[in-house]
Amino acid sequence: MQSTTNLSTYLSLSIWVPIIFGLIVLAVGRDSRAGMVRVLSLAGSLVSLLPTIPLITQFDTQAHGMQFAEKSAWIERFNIFYSLGIDGLSMWFIPLTAFITVIVVISAWQVITERVAQYMGAFLILSGLMIGVFSATDGLLFYFFFEATLIPMYIIIGVWGGANRIYAAFKFFLYTFFGSLLTLVAIIYLYNKSGSWDILEWHKTPLTMKEQTLIFFAFFMAFAVKVPMFPVHTWLPDVHVEAPTGGSAVLAAIMLKLGAYGFLRFSLPIAPDASREYAWFIIGLSLIAVIYIGLVALVQKDMKKLVAYSSIAHMGFVTLGFFMFNDMSVQGGIVQMVSHGFISGAMFLCIGVLYDRMHSRQIADYGGVVNKMPKFAALFILFSMANCGLPATSGFVGEFMVILGAVKFNFVTGIAAATALIFGAAYSLWMAKRVIFGAVTNPHVEELTDVNNREFLMLGILAIAVLVMGLYPAPFTDVMQVSVADLLAHVAQTKLPVVAH
Repeated sequence: MQSTTNLSTYLSLSIWVPIIFGLIVLAVGRDSRAGMVRVLSLAGSLVSLLPTIPLITQFDTQAHGMQFAEKSAWIERFNIFYSLGIDGLSMWFIPLTAFITVIVVISAWQVITERVAQYMGAFLILSGLMIGVFSATDGLLFYFFFEATLIPMYIIIGVWGGANRIYAAFKFFLYTFFGSLLTLVAIIYLYNKSGSWDILEWHKTPLTMKEQTLIFFAFFMAFAVKVPMFPVHTWLPDVHVEAPTGGSAVLAAIMLKLGAYGFLRFSLPIAPDASREYAWFIIGLSLIAVIYIGLVALVQKDMKKLVAYSSIAHMGFVTLGFFMFNDMSVQGGIVQMVSHGFISGAMFLCIGVLYDRMHSRQIADYGGVVNKMPKFAALFILFSMANCGLPATSGFVGEFMVILGAVKFNFVTGIAAATALIFGAAYSLWMAKRVIFGAVTNPHVEELTDVNNREFLMLGILAIAVLVMGLYPAPFTDVMQVSVADLLAHVAQTKLPVVAH
């Protein structure tokens, strides 16, 4: 995979502008200056979005290898470089991260009243670190960003979360940190084997089947926890329930994608023989996530828990797509990741709007919301429909592509994957029916007021994104076609060392 160097610093700006703004916000921060902090945070998030726009407009959809590449010495003694680059597998996640950060800052405008600067600063710094994960082409730099994202999110959950926030924050940190330690061992092993920290060099390094298997499962531990895949998914519902609305939105929209992206950048190209050998294992776990977790979502009484379990089911679609090794399924998995970023973020923000008014997430406490909040009800129904894969919404595109790829791979797998659409419709519409429709039975619902301009702007932008991607997905799929074809060609070839006779 050759690398096309672009004499630009768009990637560095995308990473460091939000981090610098986050540090400025922290420095300014006192609750007496909350208004100034909010304006500065919004300005920072909008300025951070600007350098991601040329990544879309100047991206060459026909080029192979890395674009917008940057490389400079970091720790020369150990041959570690500050090395960045993106291809079709990673490009869309950078603008998506910056975009969701803008939405989260808007969502917190009136809701967060204590430690405003620390809250906003944590999200801005987290945004830069997550973009770093998607951009890094040096293995140790990737690991640095991958682990650093835990710190702001841990603080966000632990400080602004619900009653059990400390328990949820510890569970989140311990699960994800433990999984990552094995990845560090694998990264150091690959460095010793290849003499380089360059991820693209690791893609070419010959490895025996035993080495590939150990490396595959070392990476699997970190990425499966982050996705999260069944059976290491149990931390996610607890964290979502306790996290503040913005924390849940960013966790679902972006942080879960870091693990799925890891499979594309590390597991598949570095250990292709092991990936093919153990594909059945990943496909099996993914189908359990799609079917079993879909059924678990159906019986939830807490709205946040229901959407959290639906996230696990939708991410099961992503890992299922990646390990069926055909163009349609892998592209479908990536499209599903981007789409899920819009939809899950929107669903958690909708629940946040209701929680801010009623201080309850229990489905039973609602009913008849459409009578008091018609604008909100229309948006909530749109996102619920998108969540279950309604055609003309972004939720349909990725799921349909993965199901097409699954049928091509194996008809029975295709049927099993398609059941997700049924379960998705069941839990999404069942929740929407009980919360939005019917008569008003709770006097607190009688007192509800419809979305204000700030909330309407935030949800309206996400609604446009969901519909645009659903109606015209070509810009999203065109970007990834060449990179996916290169990846699949690479995975199809063995990396086992040639044994001389």
